[in-house]
Amino acid sequence: MDADTALELVKKGATLLALDVPPYTLFGIDTQMFSVGPNFKGVKMIPPGIHYIYYSSCNREGSDFSPIIGFFINASSSQVIVRRWDQKEERLVKVLEEEEDRYSDAVKRLEFDMQLGPYALNQYGDWIHLSNFITKDTVDRLEPIGGDITIACESEMFSGTSMDKSLAEQLKNSKFSGHEKKSQKQGCYYTTIPRVVKRKGIYGEDITSLNLDKTHLLETILIKEYGSDENALLAELQFAFIAFLMGQSLQAFVQWKLLVSLLLGCTESPLRSRSSLFTKDFFSVVFEAPVVDGDLLTWTRRLRSLLEETIGWNFEENGAADGIDFDEEDEYAPVVVNLDGVF
Repeated sequence: MDADTALELVKKGATLLALDVPPYTLFGIDTQMFSVGPNFKGVKMIPPGIHYIYYSSCNREGSDFSPIIGFFINASSSQVIVRRWDQKEERLVKVLEEEEDRYSDAVKRLEFDMQLGPYALNQYGDWIHLSNFITKDTVDRLEPIGGDITIACESEMFSGTSMDKSLAEQLKNSKFSGHEKKSQKQGCYYTTIPRVVKRKGIYGEDITSLNLDKTHLLETILIKEYGSDENALLAELQFAFIAFLMGQSLQAFVQWKLLVSLLLGCTESPLRSRSSLFTKDFFSVVFEAPVVDGDLLTWTRRLRSLLEETIGWNFEENGAADGIDFDEEDEYAPVVVNLDGVF
């Protein structure tokens, strides 16, 4: 990239100024993560839009790292976002408004230019694929108080299975457990997704049918929680996936799993009322259906080929996937219900 083009990108792109970040801290933005050096002051040339910032502090010996802390930002063209490292709390915090204005002016005068790492624009396409549905409204609705997402604030949320209890105990006893006290609220404001569908006045085969095909539940949630906006549901799915993948949030993983299970539990929606929402699994449902939306069929074939070629899964005619095992205690493992003699 020539100097003039780079300068234009610096001026038009957003800048994250991260002051006093200790050396060897793992620092990430979107799909890019690196270990910072002593001269690091932030990231420049950030494209406008939604981005995810995440980091993990390191001890002096460089052998242990704290739980990852992450937060979403909505960057605008030429904006300067300023954060300062709080040594006591070991995290990035916002600065006062007058400080932000002063540092913003300094950044625009290129005083920090040599200490700012460039955003890797060749990886921006990957980020767009992961986050294209997320908007400022999505972030405002889902993020926790203070904006920081971290597993260190989530130990009280998991007390169901033995694995959950073990993880919660490890987090409580961790030397990083002090991070838990820094959050005014533990966790994000995710949409509640029922694991089991229950309705008054419905019993037996009817209630089993509702749980086997979760189309009705999906429609109810879309209308009640998302105002019938399919993109809002997909935005929350992406938000949770990013918070889990980059931020290692267990709460985010659980929410992502619930949303995926809801979508994959629908039989009627992908073929009729919500075909545009589905470009995922459903191999057996799609391939065995007498009438299928053309785009859905095309994307289903592409997805199956991708999974077979890159992961090695073998999909048989009945839709079963070899190599996919469910733990006996997994609450999402398939359950066969025998209705004879039960009701």
